Amino acid sequence: MSNNTLRIVLAFNRALNAHDVDAMLALLTEDSVFENTAPAPEGTRYAGKDALRIFWNDFFQAASDQRIEIEETFAHGERCVMRWTYYWRDTSGQESRVRGVDIYRLRGGLIAEKLSYVKG
Repeated sequence: MSNNTLRIVLAFNRALNAHDVDAMLALLTEDSVFENTAPAPEGTRYAGKDALRIFWNDFFQAASDQRIEIEETFAHGERCVMRWTYYWRDTSGQESRVRGVDIYRLRGGLIAEKLSYVKG
């Protein structure tokens, strides 16, 4: 099961880096939950594919050259932890980055929960 969990999380990350919202959503449960890192300290919680579609579409429009580079990832059962660096260019052209961690929980072979945390 851990190999399948890792395969699904990595496929989600590839879709995210391709800015392919439909492919991302295809890997989520209908009631999937995403907790964003902003605003600090709690972040914002999004639940359900409709809310997640709106969030990801807005997210990809807010900056350019967005990508996640994985530093480390491991899975156990239906849980996965991914350490990453997120890179982007803001609307003024300034390049930025932040390091963080995502904690995933899968259910029935799909992502049911993605909790994101950042350093700083």
